[in-house]
Amino acid sequence: MELKRVVVTGLGMLTALGNDVESSWKNIVAGKSGAGPITKFDASKFKTQFACELKDLDVTQYLDRKEARKMDPHCQYALIAAKQAVEDSGVDFEQEDKTRIGVILGTGIGGVNSFQTDVMEYQRNIEMGPKYSPFFIPKVITSMSPGEVSIRYGLQGPNYATTSACASSSHAISDAFNLIRLGKADMMVSGGSEAAIIDCSVGGFNSMHALSTRNDDAEHASRPFSKSRDGFVLGEGSAVMILEELEHAKARGAKIYAELVGTGMSADAHHITAPHPEGAGAKLVMRNALEDAGLTPSDIDYINVHGTSTGLGDVAEVKAIKDVFGEDAYKLNISSTKSMTGHLLGGAGAIEAAFTILAIRDGIIPPTINHEEGDEDEEIDYKLNFTFNKAQKREVRAAISNTFGFGGHNACIIFKKYV
Repeated sequence: MELKRVVVTGLGMLTALGNDVESSWKNIVAGKSGAGPITKFDASKFKTQFACELKDLDVTQYLDRKEARKMDPHCQYALIAAKQAVEDSGVDFEQEDKTRIGVILGTGIGGVNSFQTDVMEYQRNIEMGPKYSPFFIPKVITSMSPGEVSIRYGLQGPNYATTSACASSSHAISDAFNLIRLGKADMMVSGGSEAAIIDCSVGGFNSMHALSTRNDDAEHASRPFSKSRDGFVLGEGSAVMILEELEHAKARGAKIYAELVGTGMSADAHHITAPHPEGAGAKLVMRNALEDAGLTPSDIDYINVHGTSTGLGDVAEVKAIKDVFGEDAYKLNISSTKSMTGHLLGGAGAIEAAFTILAIRDGIIPPTINHEEGDEDEEIDYKLNFTFNKAQKREVRAAISNTFGFGGHNACIIFKKYV
């Protein structure tokens, strides 16, 4: 069968650098860090005392206060980003066949915030008996964010959540893309969110030695591809996009950011937390995505890499890029926007996919910040263009967004300039 073409017609976003798309993007291009001391709980006894928190977000500007209290923050963030994306797309759902519009959102840990909060509340009041909020389960389950979005807009198409660690929201976008191009939906609301800056998450990642402990210099702690990197910086937020079948978008006169042309999925089949040392799964997923898109390595101008600022991960991804792209690897721009937003876990793929789209729109490659002269790792080829410290202007014909998660889950998405 002839596959439908899929385009992006709306974007919404919450990051540590801004509570909408344009402010986040402006600060990303400027190379600003969203990291700072943790304010959500007392982190003074933790090895890591900083993160990339959202700032000055008034949830009640978007959600009824009473309704918001029934939701975990990851669900609130998803609803807010979805509202922004819907408004940005200009779609009037009342004029659409809502049975042909669905919602797929990804999250890695989902309602961990509510889980910890409610369980601790129960423990504090245990003498009163097993008393939990009637909203405890809805707040905790990962599928509630797409459920809430569909309820808000009356969307009756495919509706579910994807959970595959840090690849969660990239898998959500991939599934949404496939539903549209197979003709099973006209439009999909897709992306992901995470709200995991809480005691148990920070403590758990500290126990794994996964987080940076650069407490005296938080803004420079996320330093992908630098020898002195010592772990990732935890982030929170959400990004949601409106994916739409091309002819449907054209019929309603929608603006088009970019075309989504291919996706890839693979598994490392190696270790629960460490990447394959030679980047085997990363190689496979990029090759799968290129084949799916009908593109060659020479067609790609930019890769928004997973680039977490971890010792093993950065090296494995560089090996994979060099193997897949060969000599073309040296013609690419590469950058890790995690150096500024922190790592949003299951929300990372959606945030980074959105930045990849904006790089195509504006012809600007966002930087990888915090690299210093002489801070080179002998296992990394610095002849590659990591776009260190300063954004670069460049026409971007096609670009890749990579996400790799614990458990060996890999996802790759390719966007192309719409023509």
